[in-house]
Amino acid sequence: MTRHAIMGIYHPAERRAAPSNRIAVSRRGWHGWFMDPRIYQISALAGLLIYGLGWLDFEIGAPQAVMTLGGALITQWICSRIWKVERFDPRSALISGLSLCLLLRTNHVALAAAGAVIAIASKFVLRVRGKHIFNPTNFGLVAMMLATNGAVWVSPGQWGNVAFFGFLMVCVGGLVVMRAGRSDVTLAFLGAYLALVIGRSLWLGEPMAIPLHRLQSGALLLFAFFMISDPRTTPDSRLGRILFAAVVAYGAWLVQFRHFRTNGPLWSLALLALAVPLIDWLLPSSRYRWAPRDPARPADDSPISNPQPALP
Repeated sequence: MTRHAIMGIYHPAERRAAPSNRIAVSRRGWHGWFMDPRIYQISALAGLLIYGLGWLDFEIGAPQAVMTLGGALITQWICSRIWKVERFDPRSALISGLSLCLLLRTNHVALAAAGAVIAIASKFVLRVRGKHIFNPTNFGLVAMMLATNGAVWVSPGQWGNVAFFGFLMVCVGGLVVMRAGRSDVTLAFLGAYLALVIGRSLWLGEPMAIPLHRLQSGALLLFAFFMISDPRTTPDSRLGRILFAAVVAYGAWLVQFRHFRTNGPLWSLALLALAVPLIDWLLPSSRYRWAPRDPARPADDSPISNPQPALP
């Protein structure tokens, strides 16, 4: 292995010189695909969307769902070509598209598709040291709400007790799948946010039924288990992730219960994501990668020119 390969910088000629390694990876590719925790996430989100469309009367039609998913996948493919990513990988785009189907609401199908395009494009355009700043779903939702003056809003996701607790169990199961990922962010955020919400109710003397009802939100589950836990946009170090999650929880509580605006977690994450590069600088650590890969290939969604070192 050359000095450049050890540093994580690969010349195109070096990639062409190792066909046998590429073949070995392709032979185990399907096994790696299904071991990827994103497959679990895609299955969970797709199952919820199908159940919501068929039985829960979600406020989204099939055309909007198709346009949202299609916009996400097409944008991922186009950006992969423009930024010269060696292979097209639809998994992260599917997660973002499905999350937008569950959260984004509008009376205009074109706006739903625009939200998907903005979400996926942000991964490639808004980067610091090869790492995208914003969670794509979060950025797409916030950008569309700011730009459309009420024509796009977020569904709170009140699905009823059966659907809520069923999806909660699926999300908790996902923590096992993501045990090597960013489950610490989810747990830290939920712990801090629950403590703040319940603590406020205890301080005001409210019955516990009130904060428990506030916490039974599908949007909160999607945020905690599929948005703030995104390994590609959270701080690299564990201490940094826990601090980040706690600050986002406080920001969400502040927006929700001091400024009395809805979607507190979304606004809080969009603003505080700008602090992640600073946290990574103050508390450096190895960068997360979804799955092992051929060392001569760039990480998922990463341009070939990205000089970031690979994780072991």
